[in-house]
Amino acid sequence: MSDTVQQPVTSHPELGVLPLARTAIDRGCERRIQPGWLDGLRADPETRYLLMIGGRARVLDGELVLLQGTQVPAGGTEIYLGSDGSTEIVLHSFAEAPASADGAAGTAATHPEQWLGLRDVAAGLGARDAGLFVEAVAIANWNHTMNFCPGCGGKLDLRDSGWVKHCPAEDLEHFPRTDPAVIVAITDEDDRLLLGANKAWGGTRFSTLAGFVEPGESLESAVIREVAEESGVIVHNPRYMGSQPWPFPRSLMLGFTATAVGTELLPDGVEIIDLRWFTREQLAAEVRSGAIAVPSGASIASALIEHWFGGVLPEPERLEN
Repeated sequence: MSDTVQQPVTSHPELGVLPLARTAIDRGCERRIQPGWLDGLRADPETRYLLMIGGRARVLDGELVLLQGTQVPAGGTEIYLGSDGSTEIVLHSFAEAPASADGAAGTAATHPEQWLGLRDVAAGLGARDAGLFVEAVAIANWNHTMNFCPGCGGKLDLRDSGWVKHCPAEDLEHFPRTDPAVIVAITDEDDRLLLGANKAWGGTRFSTLAGFVEPGESLESAVIREVAEESGVIVHNPRYMGSQPWPFPRSLMLGFTATAVGTELLPDGVEIIDLRWFTREQLAAEVRSGAIAVPSGASIASALIEHWFGGVLPEPERLEN
């Protein structure tokens, strides 16, 4: 077994360690490419498996449930996740519930409250389990959707313990894809924060502006372009604050702050249907009253908003019956 483990990063950008950026796992990139690596792990009774069904894993007492090989149902896709320093861990993933729901997989039907998605539980997990879960969701999303060669349409073979797919017809290898996206906390000269309401959210949930980086574009240029497209606001001085994976299905969110040149707002009407400048007092009052909602939990948007706010936003007040 491996006796090495990835050491925690000791310095961070201003946002600090974000919930989905924590890890205490050595991914073993040099080990997973060895022929027969997964076969050897299957034969080792000390190997542990993270069973995931439809992107959800079993969580008990704030920890991921890891299984012995004899507890894992037949079928599914096996992918090497890494080592925590004492135990080798393999993902056993199903895109949907297997036809036979016996044993460990059967708990998804009998105890659904114990099967949680990454967004539900990430902030409450320890570094090892947070790192395992985000890695598992990201690599499973790719494996379950990348089944055929984009060039010839032929069936792809799984290689390198689940991290490479090979096209035998074209002798080409295909690797997991990550899509970079910028997300920006924009302030004006009075230190007000700009938040927008996405059409998909119904108009009452406000967040920082975000968008994907285009081919041949720097992160800073993407910040300026996306903000202008969605809000009509011109910004300068983009400043990197931190990043974390967002595997829904395969994004890497790169957090920035930027300063607005002007304050006139023009929502694009396609994605963003409302835009507002908030002082700290206004934002706190609106959230407390329940007039608007803002991101919370594991999202980098929440971290950017609370970094500007200077702490945790108040909870919405509960109405008395």
